[in-house]
Amino acid sequence: GGLFTNLTRDHLDYHKTFENYRNAKKAFFDGLPKTAFAITNADDKNGMIMVQNTKATVKTYSTRSMADFRARILECHFGGMYLEIDGREVGVQFIGKFNVSNLLAVYGAAIMLGKKPEDVLVVMSTLHSVSGRLEPIQSPEGYTAIVDYAHTPDALENVLNAIHEVLEGKGGEVITVCGAGGNRDKGKRPLMAQEAVKQSDKVIITSDNPRFEEPQDIINDMLAGLNAQQMKKVISIVDRKEANPHSLHAGKEGRRDSRSR
Repeated sequence: GGLFTNLTRDHLDYHKTFENYRNAKKAFFDGLPKTAFAITNADDKNGMIMVQNTKATVKTYSTRSMADFRARILECHFGGMYLEIDGREVGVQFIGKFNVSNLLAVYGAAIMLGKKPEDVLVVMSTLHSVSGRLEPIQSPEGYTAIVDYAHTPDALENVLNAIHEVLEGKGGEVITVCGAGGNRDKGKRPLMAQEAVKQSDKVIITSDNPRFEEPQDIINDMLAGLNAQQMKKVISIVDRKEANPHSLHAGKEGRRDSRSR
């Protein structure tokens, strides 16, 4: 079987255009046989495009609309969430709506493979995120640092959305430390800076795996996407070893520090 989660700008250094990237993904579903299943995210604008020519049995999942598999968030905090999936409640060790969507995809695949819903939910409750993916680190001073691998505008948006979902009604400020990788799609650099500024109280632009590019050139590409007003909440520190401690010094108790790497 096949499972489609989402499609956003990435790997354009290889595929050149978004359409080429989408077609490469779609080719997998086009090649599935009648005996297979194709589970797709109904909340993604490319979800139904992916399965429109497949011979496989198509199933959908959603957190917003009618679908074969559905979920909603009941409660959210930095330690995890309580969800309702197809009418059953479960506690999971993840945060963020995008993780709800990912878990729902896993649930749907397990059901299509013949597993019982209650057994699937028990296993899901024991899962935890890998290191560096929305990983919370609590300090004795009251800071919560969220470390994430986010390396695209969409991924950064999802991480910051997840943080704000937890903070809603509780207060707290967000300081974001982020950068962009070298020798990759340069077009996403200003977009990442824009997203960081949009959802943060303060942003520190720094180096992130420059590969064979000059770190300052990458930072300049990111800053080029910001206007004078946006720049008021931004500083740039080339050395990430300096940028991370600076984010802690810049914060006050109760602030949330999000770091993409």
